[in-house]
Amino acid sequence: MINLAVFGVGRIGHVHAINASGLGSVRIKYLVDPIAGEHQAHLAARLGAESVSADTVFSDSSIDGVIIASSTDTHAELLLKAAKSGKAIFCEKPVSLNFATVEAVTNAVNASGVSCLLAFQRRYDPDFRFVRDRVLSGDAGTLEHIVMHTRDPSPPSLAYIGHSGGMFRDQAIHDFDMARYLLGEEITTVYAVGNCLIDQAIGDAGDIDTAMVTLTSASGRFVQMINCRRAPFGYDQRLEVLCSKEVLYVENRPQRGVTIADVSGFRGSPPMNYFIERFAAAYRDEMAAFVDMIETGQVPLAGIRDGLEAQRIAEAAIVSIQSGMPIHIGPDWRP
Repeated sequence: MINLAVFGVGRIGHVHAINASGLGSVRIKYLVDPIAGEHQAHLAARLGAESVSADTVFSDSSIDGVIIASSTDTHAELLLKAAKSGKAIFCEKPVSLNFATVEAVTNAVNASGVSCLLAFQRRYDPDFRFVRDRVLSGDAGTLEHIVMHTRDPSPPSLAYIGHSGGMFRDQAIHDFDMARYLLGEEITTVYAVGNCLIDQAIGDAGDIDTAMVTLTSASGRFVQMINCRRAPFGYDQRLEVLCSKEVLYVENRPQRGVTIADVSGFRGSPPMNYFIERFAAAYRDEMAAFVDMIETGQVPLAGIRDGLEAQRIAEAAIVSIQSGMPIHIGPDWRP
């Protein structure tokens, strides 16, 4: 039996706890969330878990791994404590909003030898994995160009904007990671433009709501990203991968697989509401991979270094917007 502790039982922590508990070899022993209150009590009762402090988790030798889904400002400290106590780690992105902290924690976790899965769930999405597998197999030919569309159904609250770290560190970081994952190589140039076209209050809070980013890889291939905090029709998650033999498209997943046809034309269903619904299968497979990592030592699709490299691209995009220039990056580049 694998004993796990979950830090943070908000929206995504709840999803992870339920998914982990549904795996036959897993027991959620502890929940840690000092502000969840009644919600944590209900979840603890449902899972047969105990609500405890962080110190209890790290001093308990029976805990095999931790799921870190608490607020971003707690991630770095919890990662270091988990590594020091020798517990396998599942951690939500980002590690920190400060790049130097991300780099230091990445080095410390790697030096500890503890296994760590960083939660870039799109790597576990069946559609995205199919595209990558087809490219790697050679069936699609040589990958030449990638286009990504990421638009939220509506802007987040201004309170969220204020502590999110900005659209590149928060939303677009998934696209930066997916670019590396699909290309199989590092990004060397980042050019970004952005503005507030939806709500100037977002700009007043120090962020942007609309951006276009062009990435160039080490071999000269291109990734074009379109990111926005609003799409009138719902959650927009589309991918286009141009290869020498094929073009691979991942379209939005509809709420219903039904098309209605009448004299006015064809009408489909809107996309799934948001990321919890759209990536439900990915979240389940991601958690299964974490447990597999503990049980067999299987290397996860996304490790802590992937978080560092995605954030390096995010920081370069921010500098690009500020300077109006393309930014050339490598393993030694820092903001």
